[in-house]
Order: sequence, then C-alpha cells, then structure tokens
Amino acid sequence: MGPAPLVRIAGLTVDFHTEDGRVRAVENLSFDIPRGGTVGLVGESGSGKSVTALTLMRLIPTPPGEISAGSIDFDGQDLLALPERQMRRIRGKRIGMIFQEPMTSLNPVYRIGEQVAEVLRQHEGLSRRAARDRTIELLDQVGLPRPKQLVDSYPHQLSGGQKQRVMIAQAMSCEPDLLIADEPTTALDVTIQKQVLDLMGELQARYGMSLLFITHDLGVIAEVASRVVVMYRSRKVEEGETAQLFRAAGHPYTRGLIACRPGLERNPRRLLTVADFMGPDEQRLDVPEERLLPQVKRTEAELEQAPVLVEVRDLRTHYPVTSGLFGRVVDHVRAVDGVSLAIRRGQTLGLVGESGCGKTTLGRSLLRLTEPTAGRVLFDGEDVTAADPEALRRLRKRMQIVFQDPYSSLNPRMTVADILFEALREYRPQASRAEHRDAASALLERVGLEPSHLGRYPHEFSGGQRQRIGIARALAVNPEFLVCDEPVSALDVSVQAQILNLLLDLQQEFGLTYLFISHDLSVVNFISDHVAVMNRGKLVEYGTAGQIYTDPQQAYTRELLAAIPRGL
Repeated sequence: MGPAPLVRIAGLTVDFHTEDGRVRAVENLSFDIPRGGTVGLVGESGSGKSVTALTLMRLIPTPPGEISAGSIDFDGQDLLALPERQMRRIRGKRIGMIFQEPMTSLNPVYRIGEQVAEVLRQHEGLSRRAARDRTIELLDQVGLPRPKQLVDSYPHQLSGGQKQRVMIAQAMSCEPDLLIADEPTTALDVTIQKQVLDLMGELQARYGMSLLFITHDLGVIAEVASRVVVMYRSRKVEEGETAQLFRAAGHPYTRGLIACRPGLERNPRRLLTVADFMGPDEQRLDVPEERLLPQVKRTEAELEQAPVLVEVRDLRTHYPVTSGLFGRVVDHVRAVDGVSLAIRRGQTLGLVGESGCGKTTLGRSLLRLTEPTAGRVLFDGEDVTAADPEALRRLRKRMQIVFQDPYSSLNPRMTVADILFEALREYRPQASRAEHRDAASALLERVGLEPSHLGRYPHEFSGGQRQRIGIARALAVNPEFLVCDEPVSALDVSVQAQILNLLLDLQQEFGLTYLFISHDLSVVNFISDHVAVMNRGKLVEYGTAGQIYTDPQQAYTRELLAAIPRGL
C-alpha cells in the first residue's frame, strides 16, 4: 500500500443560489492528488473545474455559494471544517494558486514586487527589506529578465507571459505543498506556453510539490499530468492514467474532447466535435465515416488559378515613442515593417507569430482601422490606402473584421437585434424594420443561433455564442473579405472546432476570402491555404500550409512548431 495522498476530495457538492433557483456547480466529485504528483482536471467552460479549485482554497463566497456535501482532506485535515483563521494560515503558504487571468489577478495600482512580497511578509514574517530581496530571487527563478529593475514595474508594463510568471512566483513564494494552476497557459503563445510549462515542471521537481493542473486543452494535459479527471456539467465522467485514457477513452465526452483539436499531421475535412460522439442524453454515438475523410489541401498550381483579391506592397505601420512634457518623438515602434503579400479570392491566408509581432496591426492596417505609415493596400485593384472617406466607406462594405474578444467587441448595452440592425441599415438603408428583422433572423440561423435570441444582450450568451454574433455582424454587409483576428483563441477546444467548421462552411457558401490571424499553428494549419510567419514586424516565411509545416526554412518557424504540445 502506497503513501496516503496529499489531497483526498470525497463526495464534494457545491451549489449556488441564484434568482432562477439553485444551480449545482459541482456534484458528488471525488478524486485524489498524490504527493509530488500531477493531476489534470479537464472539461469545457462551465463544467465545474474552477469552482472545484476555489472550493479547495475555500474561496467560494457564501452566499451565494454553498458547499452542500462532501469533504476535502488535506494532509490529514478536513479543509471544509477548519475555521477561517486556520484556513488563512494554509491558503498561500501550503496551498498556492495560479489564477486564470493574470491581468485581473494582479492589482494594477501596486508594483509587482509589492504583490509578491505581501505573501512573504504575511506567511513568513519577513521584514520589508528581506521580502524584497526574496522577491527578486523568485523573479529570477521564474526566468524574468532584469529582476532588480522589474520588481518595481506595474502589471501593465509586462507582457502576458511575464505577468503569468509573476503569478507563478507569487504562488511559489512560500514553497507550497500543493499548487493549483487554473488555465495558466490558455491565452499564451505556444512558445510562451512551453516556457511556462517547463518552468512549472522545474519548480515542481525542485520543491517536490503536488500539482492540480486545470485546463480544457488535452494536448497540454498529455504533457504535464500523470493522471486525468474529466468533468462534464458539474460531474466527473471519467478518471484514469493519462496515457491509458488517451489511448482508450471510455466516455464519449472524453473521446470528443480528444478528437476535436486540430493536428499538424492529419485532419478531417471538418473538425469533429463533442456532438459527433455524444447525444443529448450522453449516449455514445458512432461517427459517420464521411466525417473521418482526410483533409486534402489544394496544390500550389491549383491555388494560383484564383485571381488576387488583396495585395499588400511594402506596408509599414509605425507608432511614435514620445518623451518629455511636450511629447517629443524619440523613436518609433515598427509594428509592421515592410510587409508585402497577396491573398487570392476564395482562399485563406493564415498569419502566425507570437504576441507583439505585428499580426493584429497588419490586419487592422489592411482595413485602415489603423492608418499605415507607408506602403499600399490594393483591394480588387482599388488602392485602400489612398481612398477618400466616401470611397473607404464603400470599400468597408466589402471588407470586414471578426475581433479577437467577443466580450469587448459587442456593445453590452445593445441587444443582438440592435447590433445587427446597425450593420444592416448601413448595407440596406431603404429596407423596412421588418425586413431588417427578417435579415437578422436569417443571419443568426446561418451562424447556428436562434431568431429568438434577437432580444437578448451579449452577457446572456456563452463565449462561443458571442463569437457567432460577431461573425453574423461581419456578414451583415455581405462582405467578400474577412480579417479573422484570433477568433477562437479564448474558446474551449470543442467550441473552437464548431467555429472553425462554421468559417469553412461560410467560405464555401459565400466565396469568402480570409486573413486568419492566430498564434495557434495547429488551428492555422487546419484552416489555411497559405501561411505567413511574422516576427518583429516582418514576414520571415511564406508558403503553402504543407510547405510551412513539413519543411520550415526559418529557425523562428521551427521554434514555433517545436513548442506545440504533442502529447496526444
């Protein structure tokens, strides 16, 4: 008989009291976390993963939350029975947590050094000077550059990957027995994700701590966890050793999660989703053979038969860096620096690179949402960069954008009907309100939503549904060209598969041309005909998807490919 687990969760049930009644967030959940081991907790948004983690930390607000049943044994103590005063001694010192979104978890008005040092002073009793010195050591341990200078920086002065490292330093400051990592790499580039995963592995080995790793990405789990717990709609539906579970998943939900992520070597013509494996009452379904047919990419010769729709010539978009009271320009940030490319009608160009490489700026510059500094953009032969306001207004009916964040790109004060009507009035100003409503209903049905959703507000929808509304808004003016700026980066893998399939269907139905911007090379490989790799404002590699992924020429491209989780 082996050693007792560090954590034993038994029969945990958590409810929330809402205006609509009691909502069960976690139901009869049981699993163990071994000493020094890693357990992966996976499932889609709303499955109960984060609520489980917050309950383990005793951070569930009561009310409206209520721990209705169960126990959490941590090294011989029932955490649910401890007084809050005793729990405060454990929380932060013996159990550390890396929260999902570092920008909202770090206080924007305090320097990062003060936020890490606060934990050390609270739990270790260190003096202000000693806590600062230890903080600098921790920032150095997590691989942050110039820790002596960075310790006095504010969160907004750091990149997403750097903020995540600060969160890790804060969680590791007291060398906890258990570290809970709640979606710590979801919004990060693949290279930064790999660095963060490697760092967490090194720290786990150094301190011998246990790790509960929460994510919806099974590719990541396959690399970090020895055991996996799968949650669906508040319940555990499967648990097992990682390798065995991925080889022969028993529950159809698990099989769907594994299958819906695009790969580099082989993809179906349309991505599989959870609905292909599991019916509404969770019965197992057999995937039709036609859904498994392999994707066939067009050859270079076939691709070149289509005419060029968008042509970019030596495009440059620079941002001035100012200094002093009067804003004297001392330098420029060269976000886009001499980019030339062409996108053919009815095809998809995938644009990949790390955050800050200039991808989004390039996409916005094509539409003149950001004014280029120099160069030309030609759309169907017409010079976008030289267009006057009236000509640009006319061109924008043919060119639209799907923004990265459906939370911030939809006006929270407008109903779905108002959001779509605004675009429809621009395209069909003579139409009546009834005609606009009919057109809006048809748009919603085309993107997989119901006409009854027209009266709802954005906050009443899930992330995937909001992204569908954003796509419907872009389609309302009947465009020919769409810039898709990281449209699936914040979505669960199963919802991501649905949106990617939808974009392919819309492209075939309406003959759309896409610039698809993403940091996820697996996604870009699935949806793209050509791929352009961008680094520090410049295009460093360009070719068909097959050429880029099978025979990359640049070291930077090879680094991006090497960073993709390949545990599956």
